[in-house]
Order: sequence, then C-alpha cells, then structure tokens
Amino acid sequence: MNILHIDCSPRLESHSRGLSAAIVAKLLAARAGASVTRRDLGLQPIPHADAGYAQALASRAAQDEDAVRLSEELIQEVEAADVLVIGTPMNNFTVPSVLKAWIDQILRIGRTFVSTPEGKVGSLRDRPVYIAVASGGIYTGERANQPDFLTPLVTAAFACVGLKTLHFLPLQATAFRDQAQLAEQRDILLANLNLA
Repeated sequence: MNILHIDCSPRLESHSRGLSAAIVAKLLAARAGASVTRRDLGLQPIPHADAGYAQALASRAAQDEDAVRLSEELIQEVEAADVLVIGTPMNNFTVPSVLKAWIDQILRIGRTFVSTPEGKVGSLRDRPVYIAVASGGIYTGERANQPDFLTPLVTAAFACVGLKTLHFLPLQATAFRDQAQLAEQRDILLANLNLA
C-alpha cells in the first residue's frame, strides 16, 4: 500500500500536522510494508496556476508539456497512491491557498475528468482520502458557530476527479482548548477512524 501524505500548514507544530501524522502512523501499523510518499505544501508550496497552464487547459488540444508538467507530477502521485492523508488548517472558513493551488493542478479536463451533458465525470480510481482539519473555531456539530466552506469545496473538487470515499476528521476549537482537551479530542477521532 502506498500512502500519499500531504500537509498544508506552514507551522511545523500545527494541530493538522499532528493529526495527519497520527493517521499515517495508524495506517502503517495496520498495513505491514506500506510506503509513504510525502508532499509538504505548507513548507514547500507549489506555484499557483500561471498563464501557460491556463492556456493549456483552455486549448484542450495538444497540451504544452512544460505547462502541465507540475500538474502531471501531482496527478501521478495521486494515481500511485492507495490512500491519501491530508492535514490542513481551516483558513478563513475554507482551505488554505496552498491546498487550493494543489487542487487546481489535479483538476484537469481531459486528464482527471471529462465533461459530459450530465456533468463532470472523474477519471481517477476512487480510494480512501482522510482529511485532518484543524480549526480555531467550531464549524460542525451542535455548537457550530462559523461557516464551513472547506468541506463542500473539498467534497465537490475530489468527486469531480473520482475521489468519493472521503473521511473528514475535524479537530475543532484549537484556539481555546488546552493541550489535554485537544489530545483527548484527537484520540477520539483516531479511535473512531474507519480504515477502509
């Protein structure tokens, strides 16, 4: 089994990094011989889509290999993975720009999805995707007090390419819970984690 592990926080000691690392550790413990491919968008962000990439997508003809090189590299990482683990903070109610830049590179018409009269159809094989989300506030559950644009954006974008088995693990209220409370919440999330 190959695990693609993606982190999005620029902080080394972030809650999303801690939770995503714990998910990877649980997967490795359950699957002898599993390997991990690492993509750290928080510490080594990829560039946002440029004019050449936009032109390649707009033309949809023979695409300039240089313009789609990064996109192809990122897509091949996803294709080689049996499971994805993504650690991300919730920034201003949604994904950080580094994760959006990655999403923009893997959603490529004619490569990871096709457009049909009924809508977009993903070309990638479905596989489990675990999304560890750290949020300073509370965005889900009975005590939710802020909007959540992260979950619907990630769900729609991933479904577009064929990734539909998503498991969101929300580590919430990091701004006002102490370390013991957060560790307890993380342990509950991990205990309830269904390894598909």
